[in-house]
Amino acid sequence: MHKDAITIALPSLIHRIGRESVNQAKVIATKHGCELKRVRRSRNWSLVGEAIKVQSFNTQLKSASLKSSILKSISQESFGYLSKKIEIALLDHADKLEPLEAKLIRLITETPSITLAELIQLTQCTEVQARTARFEADTW
Repeated sequence: MHKDAITIALPSLIHRIGRESVNQAKVIATKHGCELKRVRRSRNWSLVGEAIKVQSFNTQLKSASLKSSILKSISQESFGYLSKKIEIALLDHADKLEPLEAKLIRLITETPSITLAELIQLTQCTEVQARTARFEADTW
């Protein structure tokens, strides 16, 4: 996985949404570059992936939930529970959902006296990216 991967704990997932729903969610997660897997040999599961990919996976789950309620193959609550858990966990990682360029410009506009060194330290960006963001923020 990527170095910016986040892990979302999903305790007793199969007991809550069922084996068939978990299998379908695993397929959707794989398509979005995430990994839905059991934690060792326990009944607990985890979702691992980059925050933006997890967010797109969650969006797909919501649309799959609407489609499944029409098809009646899976109850709407099954993906609803999983989607709610993912949304709550993504609140802790809101900073990772924002692209680096937008984050740099936001930091510069919020605190105009921020130095390049502080920007680099806060965002782990390069000096070139920080200078470019400073220039773009000044032209706005």
